[in-house]
Amino acid sequence: MAYPVDGGYGTGYSASAAGSKFIPEIWSGKLLVKFYPSTVFGAICNTDYEGEISSMGDKVYIRQTPDTTILSYSIGQTLTTEKLTSTPVELLIDKGKYFAFVIDDVDRYQSDLALVEDWSQDSAEQMKISIDSDLLAETTGIQGLCVAANREATAGAISGDINLGTGAAPLSVTKSTIMDVIVDLGVVLDEQNIPESDRWLVLPAKLAGYLKKSDLRDASLAGDGTSIFRNGRIGMVDRFTVYVSNNLPSDVDTGTNYVAYAGHPKAISFASQMVNMETLRAESTFGDIVRGLNVYGFKVTKPEAMAELKFTYG
Repeated sequence: MAYPVDGGYGTGYSASAAGSKFIPEIWSGKLLVKFYPSTVFGAICNTDYEGEISSMGDKVYIRQTPDTTILSYSIGQTLTTEKLTSTPVELLIDKGKYFAFVIDDVDRYQSDLALVEDWSQDSAEQMKISIDSDLLAETTGIQGLCVAANREATAGAISGDINLGTGAAPLSVTKSTIMDVIVDLGVVLDEQNIPESDRWLVLPAKLAGYLKKSDLRDASLAGDGTSIFRNGRIGMVDRFTVYVSNNLPSDVDTGTNYVAYAGHPKAISFASQMVNMETLRAESTFGDIVRGLNVYGFKVTKPEAMAELKFTYG
């Protein structure tokens, strides 16, 4: 006979998932291990500067690589030396996400299932969606933070005539023109001398669909041995690793406009840490409250290494 449950409580999967083997430290570690690989920001940002994060309000100091002057040389000349200086950039850990749920005592002792792995997977996915949305958001995320030469109708640090769309006049993109747009994004980064390796491109699902319907079905265009049109995998396109995200904002600026981003991991610095993972006795029921706090921050530290496309579906 099942133990009686109050109508407003509900046991279900989440309440009975604790089993008898829950250890906060192990769960926290598994969460972080699963967290980064499932995220877009984990792929497009650099996480080299996480340092020691202990709470919200901490600062991570990012050391910038100074530019070295290259001089001409003549035999017998006296060499000129320069003193390189680097001004660190501060990355403020100013955002936080938490979870909190109750494990009922009866469920804990009746269950012999160790579902920490499932908890980790689901929590990492939910955390991913929330933080990805923050990073890609229209007003609080990375939109508009690349240099002026990498966006809008006169993009191109050298050419100055590449149209990446504006809020008032978004670029109309179709399955026939999507490849041209991706090439243009690559040219914009080329003109900023951004490394060709590790470049990324984040598209909404519908635009990714245009890409699959385009001439990219010819496997040779992607340097792949299997047609992308046939196997459904986007992979590498014109030096970009292509990612699909449903967290890209729509209706940006005015009208029904959309945004997509291209860049290099050097463009965005991201730091995150699960700073608190604990259990405590619940006051309103016989059980334990499990809760955790993840703090994080991000900053566009190299704005010339990112390009922005504002578009509408043609």
